[in-house]
Parts: sequence; C-alpha cells; structure tokens
Amino acid sequence: MKKDYYEILGITKSASEAEIKKAYRKKAIEFHPDKNPGDAQAEENFKQAAEAYEILSDPQKKAKYDQYGHQAFDGAGGFGGGGHMNMDDIFSQFGDIFGGGFGGFGGNSGGQRRVKGSNLRIKVKLTLEEVANGVEKKVKVKRKVQASGVKYKTCSACNGQGQVLRVTNTILGRMQTATTCPTCGGSGQTIESKPINADAQGMVVEDETVSIKIPAGVVDGMQLKVSGKGNDAPGNGIAGDLIVAIEELEHEFLKREGENLHYDLYVSFPEAALGVSKDIEAVNGKVRIKLEEGIQSGKILRLKGKGIPSLNSYGSGDLLVHVNVWTPKTLTKEQRQFFEKSLTDDNFIPHPEKTDKSFFEKVKDMFS
Repeated sequence: MKKDYYEILGITKSASEAEIKKAYRKKAIEFHPDKNPGDAQAEENFKQAAEAYEILSDPQKKAKYDQYGHQAFDGAGGFGGGGHMNMDDIFSQFGDIFGGGFGGFGGNSGGQRRVKGSNLRIKVKLTLEEVANGVEKKVKVKRKVQASGVKYKTCSACNGQGQVLRVTNTILGRMQTATTCPTCGGSGQTIESKPINADAQGMVVEDETVSIKIPAGVVDGMQLKVSGKGNDAPGNGIAGDLIVAIEELEHEFLKREGENLHYDLYVSFPEAALGVSKDIEAVNGKVRIKLEEGIQSGKILRLKGKGIPSLNSYGSGDLLVHVNVWTPKTLTKEQRQFFEKSLTDDNFIPHPEKTDKSFFEKVKDMFS
C-alpha cells in the first residue's frame, strides 16, 4: 500500500505552500543520489518525496488527493501519482528546488539539461457502467517521435548546456542571468543530419495505440496522465505526457450524484394500492424490489451499495429509487364512476401519519 504523501514529507494537511516546498527540499537533499551513491533505498525515498511534492505543490492536485487519495492519480500510472518515477522526470521538473546545491540537473552529470517534449491531450468518453466498474481503453494517438537516422551534435552556442549566460551592467553592478539557448531550444544539441521526411527538429508523426487503465469511480472532467506518451523531445530529451480527460456519457435511466445513483420508478394506482414487485435498472444489471401495499408517491427506497464505487476504495454509494404513482390522464366511463363513488370513501381520503415525511424532509434525508 502506498505511503501517505503528507507522511512522506513529514507535514500536515494544513501545511502552507512554503512549508511544503521546504519539507520537500529537506527530503530531497537528504536522499539525493549524489549524497547516497549506490543506495537503492535512498533513491526510492528520493522518488517518493518528489512524487509527493508534485501532487501537494499543485493546489488542484492537492485538492483531488485530499478528497480521493492515491486513486485520483493511479488510473494511468506514470509520474504524477502512479509510482513509476524516474530520475530524469524529477530533475527536469524540480531541479530548481535544490537551489544549485547539486550539479547535473536533468539527469546528466555533465550539466546538460534534458528538454521535455510537449504533452498531448485527448478526451475519453465513458458509459456509466464503465465508470462503475473501471475499464481499460485502447486509444490511437498521433505523436511526434524522433526519426530513424537523425544525428545530433553538441550545440556550439551553449556548448551543450542548453543555457546561455548573459551579463548586464546595472546600477548595482554586473548581473549574470541564465536563459534558454535560442539556438537549440534548451536541448544542448542541434541537428547534424536528418531524413528528408523529418521536420526541423528531426521529428516525424506516427500513430501509436496507447492502453489506458481507468479506475472505477472517476468523475466527469477528471484528468489522468500517461507518462511518456506525449511528443518526444529532440536529442536525449524526455518524452511528454498524454493527458486524458474523462467525459461521462448520460445514462438512459440512471442519474449520478457523486457516488449515489437515482432512478425514477413509476407505478399505477392499483400497483401502489396492492403492492407489487418491480425490476429496475441498476448499473450492473436489473434488480428486483418489492413495493409494500399502500406505498405513497414520493417514497424513496435506498438500495445500499448499488451506486458508484469510491475512488478511495471506501465502498460504494447507494441507488435511490424514487416512487412516483402515475395518475391516468383519461378514464373510461366505468373507471370514472368508480372514482366518483370513491370521492367520499374514507379509505381514499388522505390521512397522512406523523411518520410520513414531507417532501423537504425527504430531500434533507437524501442529501444527509
């Protein structure tokens, strides 16, 4: 079972942004590979700290983690909560955290930076059944990959550093700043030769089928990340990520509200008066329920555990069945005579009991 991100960094949920950054820097320096050469456990601790910081330093990701836990990010695997961290990801994204305390940001001991390729974004449509059960989707994406046969050479403008230093004279004296090399775009390499079908960066566009594991309980608008399935970066760069946006399709009968589902059941006067068994739609097939004699319109039946699973694996929501007694709009002569005689029948005159809840009480109970 994965460790809690707050526990990894040694902070509480109320920690400020500055406290989160300070805690991560402390852990990163403690377990940095340069200080612990050949120590596999230190490297694993280093990765865990970076993973925790990547989530908790982002307000939106932090909010999702606080609500859903690790399940909010485990669906697609990869860097960003999936547990498949690599050192290049960490150095390329969080190198500045160390404040220059260690050399070789970007995973290259020679100081060369590693550029990350651009992310790709797709939308995946899911049925309510797929949301409830989880699903593995295979999607075809067009991504830029390095062309076969392309050759790179060290950028002469930055000597492979990916950055150029600029010195500016100010009233406070000479100030030195580092900026991304305009010649190589920060990769530290330029193209020496490339195939005719490759673009200016030595890339070609190819179709690739990507498998995406989507956990049960995702919500509309949630984004999952598949690491390394975005566009490649030139040279020895790091591939970008594939960002997967979830779109939930509307169900014909069921309405979702968080982890609960709602179903409108219509019954006739005779069925309500005599009681009846009914088959209703549930997310995993039909469910038979029994309606008691004299059931009232507006009655809500709660079927425990028949809703949507929690992303945190804390069980499932419920299926709420709303009973609606259907009033016929047209009557035959005999039917009309029957109801006319029943107008003064004491058995047909409403006599709500104290235990019968009002509409507002039912709504309150439903959301409590």
